[in-house]
Amino acid sequence: MARLIESYQAWLELVTYQYSKMTFQETSKLMGGQVASLKAHGSIVFEYCAREASQILGGIAYTKGGKGGIVERLYRDVRGAAIPGGSEEIMLDLSVRQQMKISDALKLERSKL
Repeated sequence: MARLIESYQAWLELVTYQYSKMTFQETSKLMGGQVASLKAHGSIVFEYCAREASQILGGIAYTKGGKGGIVERLYRDVRGAAIPGGSEEIMLDLSVRQQMKISDALKLERSKL
């Protein structure tokens, strides 16, 4: 879990840094796919961590009170938290389409040289 959370945080900081150094036009053109992929990965990491936390706690993770109550609520609400960000499938599809579009544009630009 720590590996996934740390890598997600590093990726989030990288995208934030890129946004701070690019103009609005550059970010609009280049960062849509990255952000869509980042959002999808965030919900995947959250779901994995909630599932593993309930696995670690065992039966207590299904109680509504105490320490198990926190994990129970996270595990129950994990899919609901992903919906406002867009479904994973849609975000991943958008990410791939955006990155392919950028890749094709760069190939075309290089072929002109």
